[in-house]
Amino acid sequence: MQENHVQGKRSRKKRRRSENSILAGSILLCIVTLTAVTICLVVVFQYRAVQQKNTAVMSELEAIRLDEEATYNQAEVDALIDTAVEEAKEKTEEEVSGEFLAALKERMTSGEGTTEMLRYFFPDEIVVADAGQYYFFPILEELARNTYDPAAFMADEDGIVHYYENGERVSHKGIDVSRYQDKIDWELVASDEVEYAFIRLGIRGYTEGEIIEDETFQDNIKGALGNDIDVGVYFFTQALSEEEAEEEAAYVIESIAPYRVKYPVVLDVEAVTSSKARGNDLTSEERTKYCIAFCEKIKEAGYTPMIYGNLKTFMLMLNIEELEEYDKWFAYYDESYYFPYDFKIWQYTNKGKVAGIKGDVDLNVSFEVPGDIE
Repeated sequence: MQENHVQGKRSRKKRRRSENSILAGSILLCIVTLTAVTICLVVVFQYRAVQQKNTAVMSELEAIRLDEEATYNQAEVDALIDTAVEEAKEKTEEEVSGEFLAALKERMTSGEGTTEMLRYFFPDEIVVADAGQYYFFPILEELARNTYDPAAFMADEDGIVHYYENGERVSHKGIDVSRYQDKIDWELVASDEVEYAFIRLGIRGYTEGEIIEDETFQDNIKGALGNDIDVGVYFFTQALSEEEAEEEAAYVIESIAPYRVKYPVVLDVEAVTSSKARGNDLTSEERTKYCIAFCEKIKEAGYTPMIYGNLKTFMLMLNIEELEEYDKWFAYYDESYYFPYDFKIWQYTNKGKVAGIKGDVDLNVSFEVPGDIE
């Protein structure tokens, strides 16, 4: 996390304007001095509270804030917020509503953190924090939204999340496993009401680029199917070209040919923390192109392709608008998901407990039961 700090208080000379232009002058001054994010919070809240129509200023501010380069690190955002609060104390009666200050104070003292506060004040955008930077993405109207009711997701006494409609459970309990779960007793897993399992089939090494089968793949897929648990598979990609992506797809298709795979075939797209990872320098355009190449090969083979990822995956690493036709498996570990777009499966924890598995396991809630492949 960077340690940049905004020094001192901002110059006041540009704010010596007439009473009618105080708000506009404050916003422009904050733009010049990189305080756009915090002042945006003030403007948005005031707009909603008193319905003031300052369209010209808001349009200019929106254009700057939504620019791809308009990102802020943690230290900058913290400093901007501190500065705005101090300035707000001096101009509360004339420029800032008491309601906004109360809301800001409540959010700052709630322990939720800066990211959650920004999401509260910008409900019509997707706020992503990564590596000390903050990114704002407008929610695209042309993309399909999920229609789930957050309140309808309920956890039972064991922490298993289910989805209910009209008092009836309509979701399905699943897990995903790899060599990290070691040896699994699949009979016990089945007894714990697990309906489906995604089995890691393999990975492409992130340094040498070799395709490697997960050492527990064969045992896991046979064990799950042998105990009437439906299966899907996933492959961790590090493809650097469309040809490599198609090679990964061909490998997956050949590997699952002996088995009845009813759930999707998933491309796992995640960032690798190692600085030596071969895919670190890929652009979102390149990575998206390779995802499409993989998914199309899987679809041609008669399986359902799916893309797995978290908020960083779908908003920073990929161009989600180009992947509309492919199902999404969304990973987000919180009481509720933070993602407006459509997804079929929600991985809600990596700390789950299931009979037959020692230690932690990923838990998933899904909303469809796929039919057999042709």
